[in-house]
Amino acid sequence: MTNVLTQPRPIRLKGRSFLAMALSPEFPFEDWLVRLDDLASRSTGFFMRRPVVLDVSGLDIERAELRELIDKLSARNVRIMGIEGARPSLLGADMPPAMADGRPTSDIEAPSDDEVRESKAPKKAAAAVPVPPAPKATPSMLVTQPVRSGQSIIFTEGDVTVVGSVASGAEIIAGGSIHIYGALRGRAMAGTMGNAAARIFCSKLEAELVAIDGYYKTAEDLEPGLRGKAVQLWLEGDTFKVGSLA
Repeated sequence: MTNVLTQPRPIRLKGRSFLAMALSPEFPFEDWLVRLDDLASRSTGFFMRRPVVLDVSGLDIERAELRELIDKLSARNVRIMGIEGARPSLLGADMPPAMADGRPTSDIEAPSDDEVRESKAPKKAAAAVPVPPAPKATPSMLVTQPVRSGQSIIFTEGDVTVVGSVASGAEIIAGGSIHIYGALRGRAMAGTMGNAAARIFCSKLEAELVAIDGYYKTAEDLEPGLRGKAVQLWLEGDTFKVGSLA
């Protein structure tokens, strides 16, 4: 009985995945930072309170260059929460940690002593029975209220449909397509998990920024003749396409 009362409870480890923006810098960094500044100036608050992963995969970069780039991003209020694709020699205690592609995970329970002993015991092989995969429905989110300024709707599993308008300063982030049955005045980012086939539909285009699979257009980049119109937006290769729905 005493052993039961004094035995420490196992620590519960929780796996959790968060949405972060990935930035892929290009040489020369000074030119890339100029383009980044241009994006930030045309979409106020785009990087505010947003975690960012710096992807340096394929870049022949030295530690001092990486440190300087992180400092310059920090001066622009771009917070780097991790670095992806960096050689171990580039990282250290003074740098953000190494990161890889995140995936949704379930809660993780630290195993008890009994479970560890059972896992080491030999087990009989069970006959494998093939089970056909069940058809998987495409997940979606329905938002029945207008999205107000300062709000963020984030749904990386599939499509987002908004029955109403998206105000200036608000944003919709979806892993699939975005459907807005009202005016789009804020930011809409579709295909954020690498879905280049995603599209954006809206009844009235007045967007601050639209993006699909990392390719974006700000308000100044959109054709003036489409402003205020019902439109759809999609990608053809790496080219952004905008067409009228009328």
